[in-house]
Amino acid sequence: MQFTVIIPARFGSTRLPGKPLRDIVGKPMIQRVWEQAGKSAAERVVIATDDPRIEAAALEFGAEVCMTRADHPSGTDRLQEVAALLGLADDAIVVNVQGDEPLIPPAVINQVASNLAANPEAGVATLAEPIETYADLRNPNVVKLVTNQQSMALYFSRAPIPWPRDLIDGANAEALLPKDYAFIRHIGIYAYRVKELNDFVTWPVAPIEATEKLEQLRFMWQGVAIHAAPALQPVPGGIDTEVDLQAVIRSLETI
Repeated sequence: MQFTVIIPARFGSTRLPGKPLRDIVGKPMIQRVWEQAGKSAAERVVIATDDPRIEAAALEFGAEVCMTRADHPSGTDRLQEVAALLGLADDAIVVNVQGDEPLIPPAVINQVASNLAANPEAGVATLAEPIETYADLRNPNVVKLVTNQQSMALYFSRAPIPWPRDLIDGANAEALLPKDYAFIRHIGIYAYRVKELNDFVTWPVAPIEATEKLEQLRFMWQGVAIHAAPALQPVPGGIDTEVDLQAVIRSLETI
């Protein structure tokens, strides 16, 4: 199995300006993501950016860089541009690794690519992990999903799904999760076949996508199957704030 990792990296961030170039124990964040991706089985790891500052930094530490347009409406559109610029075939597999996940395990990058390769009926693959608290089930920033027995996604939502009908105290954040169902949350790593990326940019925004603000729902609206399996290793969250950044720095300083 062959696949390419693409790491989108934008300089602008309202909560953490210049995020990809923030220092993490002597290395810019984007370099740490690139190094983790390089430990996977990918035949190629490419940083995609529209900012010359990120390009310069990435070239300095030896990465392959692809400059993209700055006006993409979504991250998936940016990924498709890179696949086209690289001349990837329709059946090639591309893994999107977020540029703010410096601790991403290489094993899960391999896993999501392998899952897509092993499921030809799917056009997209992603990963999930258990939801441990009722507060997370109710949190709209925690994207929930439901799959069938074949690990194909039935739906993604910011709302609690499936909703436990007999839960009495639905407003209590301290309530316990029902024990008769294993609720799961989405992890934002994707593998795509390039054909699906090429199709994605030709489709209008789907009503469910616009409502939930979840790009993956455009694929489902168009009938593209999404494989979603449990991650074989815990996946640390990405860095969105200064607090997140300092937590990662502390964790690496103790190693």
